[in-house]
Formats: sequence, C-alpha cells, structure tokens
Amino acid sequence: MEPTALTDIADRIRAAAADRATLSIRGGNTKAFYGEPARGELLDTRALSGVTSYEPSELVVTVRAGTPLAELEALLAGKGQCLPFEPPRFAPGATVGGMIAAGLSGPARASVGSVRDYLLGITLVNGRGEVLTFGGQVMKNVAGYDVSRVLAGSMGALGLIAEASLKVLPLAPAEATLDFACSQADALRLLNEWGGRPLPLNASAWHEREGRGVLSLRLRGAVAAVEAACAQLGGERQDAQQAAAGWQSLRDQQHPWFGAREGARALWRLSVPQTAPVLELDGAPLVEWHGGQRWVLAGPGDSQRVRAAARAAGGHATLWRPAAGARHEARFDTLSAPVARIHRALMNEFDPHAVFDRERLLPAQPAH
Repeated sequence: MEPTALTDIADRIRAAAADRATLSIRGGNTKAFYGEPARGELLDTRALSGVTSYEPSELVVTVRAGTPLAELEALLAGKGQCLPFEPPRFAPGATVGGMIAAGLSGPARASVGSVRDYLLGITLVNGRGEVLTFGGQVMKNVAGYDVSRVLAGSMGALGLIAEASLKVLPLAPAEATLDFACSQADALRLLNEWGGRPLPLNASAWHEREGRGVLSLRLRGAVAAVEAACAQLGGERQDAQQAAAGWQSLRDQQHPWFGAREGARALWRLSVPQTAPVLELDGAPLVEWHGGQRWVLAGPGDSQRVRAAARAAGGHATLWRPAAGARHEARFDTLSAPVARIHRALMNEFDPHAVFDRERLLPAQPAH
C-alpha cells in the first residue's frame, strides 16, 4: 500500500478526532443513495488503489479499498475467475471498499453467499487513526470473533477499510437461463420445490413482463449438470448473450422494472424468508434470491404497510430510494433495543470519538 496515502488518511482521522469533527468516507460515490443521508467532511479513499497480491492458484486476491471494482473484476476474468456474489455497481466508478462497506450482493446471493462470506482479512483505520489488520489471506487464519466480516455492511461506521483479502472462485464451465410463464405464487412454489433437488441453481428473478408473469432461472455449474437440469425442468431457454445482459441489468438495477419507478413512487427492498408467500401489497414486485429478496414500488403514504408486510412475513424492509419530493423517513427498520446497544457498543469501541458518520447506518433516536 502506498505509505503516503495511508499515512495521510490516518493523520486526517487523528486530526478529526482531536477537533471532534465528523468524516464521511467515500470511494466512487455510486451508493450515495443507500442508507441515511451522509454527513460530515469528505474523506476520499481513491488514493488507496491497486491490487497488492493475487495468487490465482490459491483463489485469493488482496486489493486496496479505492481500487475500481471494474478493474478488479477484469483482472479476475483474465484468469478465468470471479467474485461469485456479483456485487452491484449501479454506476461507473464503484470501488472495492464501497462494495464491502455497503455489503450488497447481486442475483447469485442466495446460492453462493454474500460479500461477507468471501472476506478473509481486512486492514482498517479506526477512529483513533490506528492502522489495524484482521484475518489474513487463507481461511485457516479466521479464528474466534471474525472482525473482517463485521465490517461488511458497516457503511463506514466502524472505520475506513484500507485493504481487503478476498476469496475468489473459477468461472462456471456452463450456464443456461430458462424462462417459465407463471404467476408469482407458482414461481415461489416452483423455486421452493427446485431448492430441495440437486439442481445447479444460481439465480432467479420473477416479474411481470408485458402483463404476464415470467420466472427466469439461471443454472450454473458443470456442463453435464446444467444440460441435465435443462432437460428436467423444461421452460424456454434464452439466448446466452441476451440472458447475460438481462442478469447484468438486474445486478446493477438498470433493468426496465426499476426504470418504471417514475420518481413518484418509492423503491423498497424487502428481505424475507424464501418460503414467504405472496405479500399483500399493491402492484407486482420483482422477486429475486429464490423468493428471499422482493423489490416493491409504493406510494409515499404506504411506508407502514410495506414495513408491516415484511415483518408479518418474518423479514424486514429497507427504503431503498424514496419518492421524489417525499419527506424524510428512516431508511432502515428500527432495531430492537438489545441489538441497537450492540451496534453502538461496537461503534464506540472502534470509533470512540465518533469521527465516522455512524448515523448513515444507525440514526440517533429522538428523545422520549
């Protein structure tokens, strides 16, 4: 890692701690919409750029946080490897540090795991300006409380991620996408049935297309396994290039379903058990992750209904993108008191002077 860049960042954090200032960590700024609005002075990570170690035979890459995600993925693809969890980019310029801090995953999440599952080690600058290293470059280095994985999805509230070691995997030898015309209820039933069978399921998406429901199922794995599954399941096989473009559009939320938001409606992300039934909400959702992730468009006055529907199904709701001009409301569901105490205790341990913008993740609760 470039010593000057890391030293400059650590110095900046120590100065902010002394001045009781708040810093807002930013890489490519592609996820500014996610979470509560950012506060504080900008702390840019892009000077921390570059791949420091890559051992294709060991399936491990170590990369600095400001490195463009596209650059890392191009390097891996050149060796026939990938980040299996398909981190969304949303826009050009997304960085590795932002990928980890946001903790978001793409269409394959339900089958392959999340970014957290592929983190082996992290170098972090905490709220005291101390450079700390957790984990390592092999799975066996992970013992006891795995701090590296705690940082996935922490939204910069615990410290600045300077570098990370990630497990990567080979690209699948074969892939196919099958389309099935069906209702949402039938799609959920089929996905639950297929999930109990030895099929190379990788990703799924159901939505209404031209007034009819369509379930797209992506299979990945050995050539024989994919071809056998296609023969068993039937459906209409998509053209490979067209299918790849469709999954890419879902990954980065460029799919036409997301384009139908029209600004007047809020976009909600509902995380529920895969076995949850069709939710009693207006409009047809976009269903991913074999039923576990459901995107919903709702009017400004529907927030309570959306959150209640998610809770009733055993999950939670996140206000992903608010409606244009809507009054501000909490993006995340309110945490239970015990869980909120754990969050704040972790923040106070990593960042005792509250240098980092913790309210991006956990807003201050109004006094009662």
